[in-house]
Amino acid sequence: MEGDGGRRRPAQKARRKGTPWAVKVFFLSIAISAVLSLLSSEVLESAGLILACGVLAFFILLGIVFDIVGVAVTASDERPFHSMAARKVPGAREALRLIRRANQVSSFCNDVVGDICGIVSGTTAAVIVLRLQETFSLASVGTSLAVTALVSGLTIGGKAVGKTFAIEKSTAVLQIVGRVLHVFSRHK
Repeated sequence: MEGDGGRRRPAQKARRKGTPWAVKVFFLSIAISAVLSLLSSEVLESAGLILACGVLAFFILLGIVFDIVGVAVTASDERPFHSMAARKVPGAREALRLIRRANQVSSFCNDVVGDICGIVSGTTAAVIVLRLQETFSLASVGTSLAVTALVSGLTIGGKAVGKTFAIEKSTAVLQIVGRVLHVFSRHK
């Protein structure tokens, strides 16, 4: 720092800025994971096979939807939203805020929510395997492999399709997300 008038270098500023976000994400992850795991376990405790499959589908779909939003926000351009905001289109300002925080939004959507959904869906898949074994007296290894492969295929395939859609339709995705955020911000 000597010779630069005591000013911090850009890399040092970036490091200082990143630490609070990492700490927030850590605690946010714990809170969201606890809530989703608690809700999932409460529902699954007395759930039959069909309801357990519904819970599994919900978490797979939730992970895919948040992955789409995370990719769309990084692929999107601000220009159409500036125009929409000038015309006072509902959700345009919210979409702009998301784009300006693309790194954090992407991290939250893809990493925090996506990973939590993956973990909870894995736990739900284990419950489904147990229910299948109890109901149909199936072999544990074969059932476990089949359910795990199906969950992996649905999750990975769904996210692959979602990523392509998010890149090609990023403006449309963010318009929808912006409108949803706009509705919730008006009802505070």
